[in-house]
Amino acid sequence: MQKTEEFRSTDRYEFDFGECSSKNGFAQLDTGQDASYYGSWANPWTLKIVNYCEGDIYRTACESVEEFVAEIESIRKWNDESGWGFKIDAYPERIKDRFVEIGLGGLCH
Repeated sequence: MQKTEEFRSTDRYEFDFGECSSKNGFAQLDTGQDASYYGSWANPWTLKIVNYCEGDIYRTACESVEEFVAEIESIRKWNDESGWGFKIDAYPERIKDRFVEIGLGGLCH
Protein backbone atom coordinates (compact mmCIF):
# COMPACT_ATOMS: atom_id res chain seq x y z
CA MET A 1 0.00 0.00 0.00
CA GLN A 2 1.28 3.43 -0.90
CA LYS A 3 0.17 6.52 1.02
CA THR A 4 0.93 10.10 0.01
CA GLU A 5 0.09 13.45 1.52
CA GLU A 6 0.04 16.99 0.15
CA PHE A 7 -1.49 20.37 0.93
CA ARG A 8 -3.45 22.51 -1.51
CA SER A 9 -5.64 25.52 -0.78
CA THR A 10 -8.94 24.38 -2.27
CA ASP A 11 -12.25 22.86 -1.19
CA ARG A 12 -13.74 19.40 -1.52
CA TYR A 13 -15.79 20.34 -4.58
CA GLU A 14 -12.66 20.30 -6.72
CA PHE A 15 -12.59 16.57 -5.99
CA ASP A 16 -16.36 15.96 -6.27
CA PHE A 17 -16.45 17.38 -9.80
CA GLY A 18 -12.89 16.53 -10.88
CA GLU A 19 -10.43 13.83 -9.90
CA CYS A 20 -12.89 11.94 -7.66
CA SER A 21 -16.03 12.24 -9.78
CA SER A 22 -18.23 9.27 -10.57
CA LYS A 23 -17.22 9.80 -14.21
CA ASN A 24 -13.72 8.78 -13.09
CA GLY A 25 -15.03 5.70 -11.23
CA PHE A 26 -15.07 7.15 -7.72
CA ALA A 27 -17.80 6.86 -5.11
CA GLN A 28 -18.13 9.20 -2.15
CA LEU A 29 -17.57 7.66 1.26
CA ASP A 30 -20.45 9.29 3.15
CA THR A 31 -20.03 10.15 6.83
CA GLY A 32 -21.55 12.65 9.23
CA GLN A 33 -18.35 14.70 8.90
CA ASP A 34 -18.92 15.63 5.25
CA ALA A 35 -18.70 19.38 4.65
CA SER A 36 -17.12 21.85 2.24
CA TYR A 37 -13.84 21.30 4.12
CA TYR A 38 -13.98 17.47 4.34
CA GLY A 39 -14.68 14.55 2.04
CA SER A 40 -13.53 11.04 1.11
CA TRP A 41 -13.82 9.03 -2.10
CA ALA A 42 -12.88 5.54 -3.28
CA ASN A 43 -12.40 3.93 -6.69
CA PRO A 44 -13.10 0.17 -6.69
CA TRP A 45 -11.26 -0.39 -10.00
CA THR A 46 -8.04 1.52 -9.40
CA LEU A 47 -8.19 0.65 -5.66
CA LYS A 48 -7.48 4.26 -4.70
CA ILE A 49 -8.87 6.22 -1.76
CA VAL A 50 -8.69 10.02 -1.50
CA ASN A 51 -9.39 12.03 1.64
CA TYR A 52 -9.56 15.82 1.74
CA CYS A 53 -9.59 17.78 5.02
CA GLU A 54 -9.07 21.54 5.13
CA GLY A 55 -6.47 21.50 2.35
CA ASP A 56 -4.72 18.32 3.47
CA ILE A 57 -5.01 15.67 0.76
CA TYR A 58 -4.29 12.06 1.61
CA ARG A 59 -4.13 9.44 -1.13
CA THR A 60 -3.98 5.69 -0.55
CA ALA A 61 -3.19 3.31 -3.42
CA CYS A 62 -3.92 -0.30 -2.50
CA GLU A 63 -2.11 -3.15 -4.20
CA SER A 64 -4.93 -5.70 -4.15
CA VAL A 65 -8.70 -5.91 -3.82
CA GLU A 66 -8.21 -7.54 -0.41
CA GLU A 67 -6.08 -4.62 0.78
CA PHE A 68 -8.64 -2.12 -0.57
CA VAL A 69 -11.53 -3.91 1.16
CA ALA A 70 -9.58 -4.00 4.44
CA GLU A 71 -8.84 -0.26 4.17
CA ILE A 72 -12.51 0.59 3.47
CA GLU A 73 -13.55 -1.62 6.41
CA SER A 74 -11.03 0.18 8.64
CA ILE A 75 -12.46 3.56 7.59
CA ARG A 76 -16.00 2.29 8.20
CA LYS A 77 -15.12 0.94 11.63
CA TRP A 78 -13.45 4.18 12.75
CA ASN A 79 -16.38 6.30 11.57
CA ASP A 80 -18.99 4.00 13.12
CA GLU A 81 -17.14 3.87 16.45
CA SER A 82 -16.73 7.66 16.40
CA GLY A 83 -20.46 8.17 15.86
CA TRP A 84 -20.17 9.59 12.33
CA GLY A 85 -21.72 6.63 10.50
CA PHE A 86 -20.53 5.35 7.15
CA LYS A 87 -21.99 4.43 3.77
CA ILE A 88 -20.68 4.29 0.23
CA ASP A 89 -22.59 6.55 -2.16
CA ALA A 90 -22.13 4.17 -5.07
CA TYR A 91 -23.75 5.82 -8.07
CA PRO A 92 -24.21 5.20 -10.95
CA GLU A 93 -25.13 1.52 -10.95
CA ARG A 94 -21.87 0.39 -12.59
CA ILE A 95 -19.96 1.70 -9.54
CA LYS A 96 -22.34 -0.03 -7.14
CA ASP A 97 -22.02 -3.25 -9.12
CA ARG A 98 -18.23 -3.14 -8.73
CA PHE A 99 -18.47 -2.59 -4.96
CA VAL A 100 -20.87 -5.55 -4.78
CA GLU A 101 -18.44 -7.65 -6.87
CA ILE A 102 -15.56 -7.03 -4.43
CA GLY A 103 -17.68 -7.71 -1.33
CA LEU A 104 -18.59 -4.20 -0.17
CA GLY A 105 -22.15 -4.09 -1.48
CA GLY A 106 -23.62 -4.09 2.02
CA LEU A 107 -22.07 -0.68 2.65
CA CYS A 108 -23.60 0.94 -0.45
CA HIS A 109 -26.66 3.11 -0.61
